[in-house]
Amino acid sequence: RWCVALSGGLDSTVLLHGLQQLAREFDYVSLRAVHVHHGLHTDADDWTARCRSLCRDLDVPLEVRRVDVDLDSGQGTEAAARRARYAAFESLLDEGELLLTAHHAQDQVETVLLRLLRGAGVKGLGAIAVRSRFGRGWLVRPLLSLGRPELEACARDHALRWIEDPTNRDTDLDRNYLRHDVIPALRLRWPGMDASIGRTARLAAEAQELLHALAAQDALTVMNGKLIALRRLRELDGSRQRNLLRYVLQQRDIAPPSELQISGGLEQLLTAREDRNPVLRWPGGQVRRYRDNLYVLEDDPEQLADAGPDTIQWDGHEPLALGAIRGRLTIERLAGEPSGLNVRFRRGGERLLEADHAHHQRLKKMFQARGVVPWMRAHVPLLFQDEELLAVGDLWLSSEFATRLGEGARIRWEGHADPF
Repeated sequence: RWCVALSGGLDSTVLLHGLQQLAREFDYVSLRAVHVHHGLHTDADDWTARCRSLCRDLDVPLEVRRVDVDLDSGQGTEAAARRARYAAFESLLDEGELLLTAHHAQDQVETVLLRLLRGAGVKGLGAIAVRSRFGRGWLVRPLLSLGRPELEACARDHALRWIEDPTNRDTDLDRNYLRHDVIPALRLRWPGMDASIGRTARLAAEAQELLHALAAQDALTVMNGKLIALRRLRELDGSRQRNLLRYVLQQRDIAPPSELQISGGLEQLLTAREDRNPVLRWPGGQVRRYRDNLYVLEDDPEQLADAGPDTIQWDGHEPLALGAIRGRLTIERLAGEPSGLNVRFRRGGERLLEADHAHHQRLKKMFQARGVVPWMRAHVPLLFQDEELLAVGDLWLSSEFATRLGEGARIRWEGHADPF
């Protein structure tokens, strides 16, 4: 099953035409196209109509997806549009289906130069991969070995018509500036630069595969489940520590911070005093230290917690939803009609009298003894009856409440972020 990303420009028009010719020869090939309408250009509706016309002529099914581009993301219009476009592609791709894009050799050259100018490492210089996992299927770029002149010749030979996006001439955009003003001058001096840069991209991608394999090997000894064990991490040299952290972030699908943040942040996480709980934060992720481990988190639970009322009245018979971080509280097989039940979150000074304990214990000490991470302590639901603390999530019950629940009844705290 093949799905072509169709913009209507030269590259994707040639790709769709070529694949349609192949699909006619092989009955087992299922071919379709998808066009993303970004709504950013006054001609966007016309481009969609021309894609429909092309697919009608080629007898290829076309799906049009309209997307909302977040222009306030701080990424720039081009990057925000690309993110929205690929999110649309991922959402519609079937299991095992190939998404085929029309990137060619000149796109590879531009991408390598842009990333080099931005200080990319070997992963970035690997640039555009020929094939990679994508959503439920694969992302494939079959034209990477071909140049634009070859695509233009193919289009002329088959009398193909395509869309010329006027924004491709805007040299205020970095990629267009390279394409129109910089790269032609470089080619005059180094005619073989496209092949050389393509080779650099392939070698960088190969080096990245080796770094990935090394990090996977280090993870076997350094990772403590989902946590990074500090003692074992310290046994690696600095470059392998940074490589492992980048690997863990990739495995969690978290965009990494800058190289400067990784270096400085790791130094702080590894060298801070034992009584400190340092944090490396960046947009979209964070790494926290607690005791002997590093915790890699997608987002900041302190910022994501749903702001709600200080006190939530509850009858105890229906599950109580508390948000994505704080989860859901349920009392199973609750007998009777308890009155005065309410749920709160930590304010400080709470105490609980557990079964088998003669005295009330401070909740802060209980959290510390159980190893509940500091950033989750404010999100553990506290069940009160009037002013008496009955339960702390499902971690602890008061002696009286355990008796009151009766045989077979229990409290459950589910769907929350990991408190340990």
